[in-house]
Amino acid sequence: MDTLKLARRLLAIGRVAGRRAEAGGVRFVALLLATLVLALSLGSLVAVHAVYAGKEERRTARTPVAPDRAREHAANTTAWLVGSDSLDGERRFSVVYLAPHKGNAPLPPGLDRWPGPGEAALSPALRKAGVGEDIDRRYGKLAGTIDERGLDEPSEWLVYVRPRDGLSAQRPTDIVTGFGPTAGRVSAALEPGSGRLDDKPESMFQTAVIGMLVLPAVALLVVAARTGAHSRDRRTALIAALGGRRLDRALVATGEAVLPAVLGVVVAAAAVAAAVLHDIRIPYTDYTLSSSHLRHYGWAAALAPLTAFLIILTTVVVADLAPRRGASGTRPRSTSTHTWLPRLAVLCPIAIILAVRGPDLFTPDSVSRTLTSWAGIAGTILTLPAAIATITAKAGNLLTRWGRAHGLPGTLVAGRRTSTHPGATARLVTGVSIALILLMQAIAWQGLFGAQTTAARQTLDRIGRSVVTVGTHGRVSASAMAEFFSGVPAAEAVLLTPPDGSQDTYLTLYGDCAALAALRLPCPARETRVDGFLEDPKLRELIRWTPHMDPELLIRRVDARTLTERAASSSNSATVAVLRPDGEPLSVPALKRLSYETFPRGATVSAPGEDQLTAGVPNRDQGRWSVLLGMAGIAVLATTAGISTMAEFLRQGRALAPLSVLTGGLRVFRTSAAWSVLGPLVLAGAAGSAVGAALAAPVTVSGESYITGWLLLSTTGVVLVISLLLWGWASHVAIRQAQTWRPSGE
Repeated sequence: MDTLKLARRLLAIGRVAGRRAEAGGVRFVALLLATLVLALSLGSLVAVHAVYAGKEERRTARTPVAPDRAREHAANTTAWLVGSDSLDGERRFSVVYLAPHKGNAPLPPGLDRWPGPGEAALSPALRKAGVGEDIDRRYGKLAGTIDERGLDEPSEWLVYVRPRDGLSAQRPTDIVTGFGPTAGRVSAALEPGSGRLDDKPESMFQTAVIGMLVLPAVALLVVAARTGAHSRDRRTALIAALGGRRLDRALVATGEAVLPAVLGVVVAAAAVAAAVLHDIRIPYTDYTLSSSHLRHYGWAAALAPLTAFLIILTTVVVADLAPRRGASGTRPRSTSTHTWLPRLAVLCPIAIILAVRGPDLFTPDSVSRTLTSWAGIAGTILTLPAAIATITAKAGNLLTRWGRAHGLPGTLVAGRRTSTHPGATARLVTGVSIALILLMQAIAWQGLFGAQTTAARQTLDRIGRSVVTVGTHGRVSASAMAEFFSGVPAAEAVLLTPPDGSQDTYLTLYGDCAALAALRLPCPARETRVDGFLEDPKLRELIRWTPHMDPELLIRRVDARTLTERAASSSNSATVAVLRPDGEPLSVPALKRLSYETFPRGATVSAPGEDQLTAGVPNRDQGRWSVLLGMAGIAVLATTAGISTMAEFLRQGRALAPLSVLTGGLRVFRTSAAWSVLGPLVLAGAAGSAVGAALAAPVTVSGESYITGWLLLSTTGVVLVISLLLWGWASHVAIRQAQTWRPSGE
């Protein structure tokens, strides 16, 4: 019983000591934030795995089972064919054509009844996203929505269409006998949905969360554990002198940290519970986190805050019990340890030049080009903090002279502190500047993988949708093709066919005189070969995105009937195009709806190269996650650096307290805090963003960089906001300390 009372007393002592310490409030908030960020980071790891596992389970459950020899003549079968479509500027999604084939035809999960002929069932998220394109009527009459059981996640886009005329049992249509492992051996080739192809691997996502959330959280934890260590070291020495054991010191340290850790756990647990109970839309990414996936891993999600709590307390106790180097001894510490900073700072411009201009010395395909760039980036990461620290130290000398000349005590003190302790500034800006450089590199290289996407976007910028290609799904009749052409108002149609396999290398363009004139081509009575430059940009882009290298163009004038027949009977390698002579854009959603009204299975309608733009959307979405996680990591690192510097600033706050009497005011503390906390952080944010953008500049696609002005403003703005908050906080605490100071003897 006495042992229990002693333990309670020691915990209470730690709690009181934490409140009365010089940086007690700062450490309290730091520990709370560290617990919260670490718990949410661990919860994010659980959420990523839960989503990937849940989507895999749902996808497998709806994957068709193709008949094997034993079931070759199954009594209940469904005709099945997977196609695709897209909304403007968004990723592709599956359009599944299905129809009863024999007996009690099985339905995929998510459908409770068969749509009628010419009807379609859409996922709720697709209906919401496609309102502007009248998606409800694109594929026919709306038969209802797909239940969540048939979707890999609530935000999935998926369509089930039952064609008006049904589906034949001939290729490319497949016959399926059921869905999911319970019905037999699933056939992955028939799986609906494009997520498996478009989603990045789980390991990549987990690595991003670890690097951009977990590691910054660990850095914040280390700083929080050591905040106010000067006063705690003296307390530890006193406890040891009074005969206290290591267990006693551990209980005191636990009592000091347990309340902020508990509050952090409570907030984190509330966030985890909200995600388990309700779907959460993640900002900026436009992604909805499915609570149904998380519920299966609710136990692991619940352990994340508890694990963070235990890690926090363990770290605090270990940090308090660890021996302090230099804690004893009377020899003053030398300030010469920072003489290497100016020497290292001189190398920073050289490293930046090497990273930006060095690759130009080598050919684009040379390995030396990449190695030179990486060497320059590594050198910049190592030397930029030293450069910033040296600049602030030089600025400190100027501030000192300025404060002395104009009688500004706050400026004088800040200048002396800044010029005397450049190493502290280097430590302050290191994490923020490195994180900004790495974030810019990650985004730049992410964009490099979308070269075709960039080219397609440039094509769309040049000609818009004044010309679109129409790719029918399967063979169609000439009457259906004629009906489609007649349904497009104020437009002309042409047909572009590749070589027929002979020795000829030319492309053949079929069209009537009106269509040829719209493309600035002659209307010859006989076929004519066009040599040289093509005047019309629509035709140039149309040929550019035709899968045939260096074609010669042959013009063949045909009447509308012949064109319709050729377009209907042409192979998949031919290109049917519709264009507006006046250059006005065509409505792609209207043409898609028209195609489903006239053709059995609709058609793919897009501007030249737009399919590449659609294929690059997953890369764009992944880039959004990189920006979001990177911003969160930078915010945590900036907070970490600011708290560390603020604690150091407040440790010397009592030494500055007499200045309030000598100067007759408290402005000295605001000025000193501004130059100690605000200035270096703002400089790190601005310099890190600017240098990061410069280092990423060589990583471009067709001269286009993915490092935008908005990104630079966002990264700098995040650091600026955190810097202002920490400056205000440091000023407030320092002033409060000064107000409680009294000269000895009073």
